[in-house]
Amino acid sequence: MPRIEIAAEKLFEVLGLPVTNTLVMGWIVTVILTALGFLIFRKIAVLPATPQNIFEVFVESFLGLMEGVFGSREKAEKYLPFVATIFIFILLSNWLGIFPGIGSVGFFEEKDGAKLLVPFFRSPASDLNFTLALALIAVFSVNILGVAAIGFFKHLSRFFTFKGPIDFFVGILEFISEIAKMVSFSFRLFGNVFAGEVLLIITAFLAPVLVPVPFLMLEIFVGFIQALVFAMLTTVFIGIAVSEHH
Repeated sequence: MPRIEIAAEKLFEVLGLPVTNTLVMGWIVTVILTALGFLIFRKIAVLPATPQNIFEVFVESFLGLMEGVFGSREKAEKYLPFVATIFIFILLSNWLGIFPGIGSVGFFEEKDGAKLLVPFFRSPASDLNFTLALALIAVFSVNILGVAAIGFFKHLSRFFTFKGPIDFFVGILEFISEIAKMVSFSFRLFGNVFAGEVLLIITAFLAPVLVPVPFLMLEIFVGFIQALVFAMLTTVFIGIAVSEHH
């Protein structure tokens, strides 16, 4: 049976820093999204072709979801680039992670007297470092956007206020909740993607013909849901951060 590792496998080093297969996959996703963005920008027309129509349907649908959270079309359009970028990045990372050949093409290394396969590529979200970094970016950005919207001191009063003992302890709980968001964000995404990766490996090993197909379809759906959950929770937290606190 293939080796199952929680930690991402190191491929090589750059200036003494390890480069893992999940990091390489993250770079590939970034390059693909940058190229697609450039192509879409160049092909924008008043009378759209099919690719632009598909893109516009996605934007309108996503704006509708965000507008339902913010209660304002203006706010939805303002924060769409940030939230949609998170959604598309996670979605493409999850879907490419189950693409044929990902996780099964690599090189062999000897460990404890056995030759083990080290794949060149692996789903970025199956690495806790990736999901934790994404969670940090999301939570810190939410607070920065909150400061930009209502001011530094008003936003800070959400966590630290001395109006009364109850308000003080509520503020401390709010501050702790910010840390909890990072943990929740990172472990939810990591757990679901890594579990799906393990499931596909086991089913492919036990019954490589036809049996893995339903599980592959399931992981496509799970990859979409996890990206949507991460993006929508970020939207909710932005909506709370940019509103006046009472």
